[in-house]
Amino acid sequence: MILVIIIIWKGKVMLRNTLGSGWGVLLPGIVIALMSTMGLSADVWRAVIVCGLLLSGGMIWHRQLRHFVLLPSCIALIGGIVLITMNLKLMG
Repeated sequence: MILVIIIIWKGKVMLRNTLGSGWGVLLPGIVIALMSTMGLSADVWRAVIVCGLLLSGGMIWHRQLRHFVLLPSCIALIGGIVLITMNLKLMG
């Protein structure tokens, strides 16, 4: 509800900027999809998640790189999803 109010309040400019950042999710998704075909171990996926989280934390303090903080955070998120699905496959 709050998001709808903000979008209405800001107008079309905010909606256009929000949709413009979709590449920040698609690009890491493609990278992770390519990495998942390599058959990496769970330890490598954990390292990918840690690197993504550390890069996100470091990039948020940098003046020019903070606009791209979505890239490593999405790598960490999608890497975590891949790790969860790997664990579910091993259990089942």
